[in-house]
Amino acid sequence: MIQTTAPSRRVTSRRRREAIGGYLLVATPTLLIFGLFFLPALESFVRTLTDAGGASAHISLARYTDFFQSPIGRSNLLFTFYITLVSITVLFAICFPLALYLRFSKSRIANWVLSLAMLPLFVPGIMSSYALIRFLRPRGMLMTMFNAFGLAAFYQTPYLHPLGIIIGLVWEGIPFTILVLTAGLSQIDNAIIESARDVGANDRQIFLHILLPLTRRAALIAFCLNFIGNFGAYTIPYLLGPAAPQTMGVYMQQTLQGYQQPLDAETQAVITFIICMMAGLFYIRTIAKSQLGRGDTHG
Repeated sequence: MIQTTAPSRRVTSRRRREAIGGYLLVATPTLLIFGLFFLPALESFVRTLTDAGGASAHISLARYTDFFQSPIGRSNLLFTFYITLVSITVLFAICFPLALYLRFSKSRIANWVLSLAMLPLFVPGIMSSYALIRFLRPRGMLMTMFNAFGLAAFYQTPYLHPLGIIIGLVWEGIPFTILVLTAGLSQIDNAIIESARDVGANDRQIFLHILLPLTRRAALIAFCLNFIGNFGAYTIPYLLGPAAPQTMGVYMQQTLQGYQQPLDAETQAVITFIICMMAGLFYIRTIAKSQLGRGDTHG
């Protein structure tokens, strides 16, 4: 009895030390995230809920009610959802076929395609925006190309239109989306695909019943992170988008500096933060389920 208890005590003690070490390792980044993000967000939330105009401050949802009752506020929020979801849809329509090609192709062309796909990763967003302005604007490079082929009458510039924002966000999101999807596809063992071919499965069946289900988590991760980035984007919507409606990032800046209404801008920021936080929680849940699944597999 003594011989079996002593090793178990040593194992318990070692696990306790490992747990304490792990908590110490994550303590510093956790405190930084809390101090730099969550604490200011909480303070902003309290300020927007507190009506200090009277003799004594009291809790009020008036600012949030005013936002959702305002046609401009609702229009800008819905416009932000529209831009975000359409840009993500276009991203997946472009990046998923490219990720499939990069996963199963071993040719030199695939390396060139991957290099070109990673190019936006190394170009700052503001430089990409100005390059797209010169390319998409009236009498820009794209208009010149249409003129050369006699198709100028069919060209309508997407610059200062919603399509301009979508093009910019898609361009900026291609590298990250391809990396995540390719990583998810690379985790699929070739033996699974070969086994499916051996029993008579064609390419369509392999794609629908093997590749799509096994890349669901990678797709959810790419969706969540692209949603957060696109929903809160500022530079590309400001430089390429229309004056109205506006995305939430541009709307906040206009409310703060143009109309000098900091509390209304904070209200818009809190609403944006809550929406992005919901996507972030969905991302964390997806990652946690992935880790638990790996743990169960190893167990």
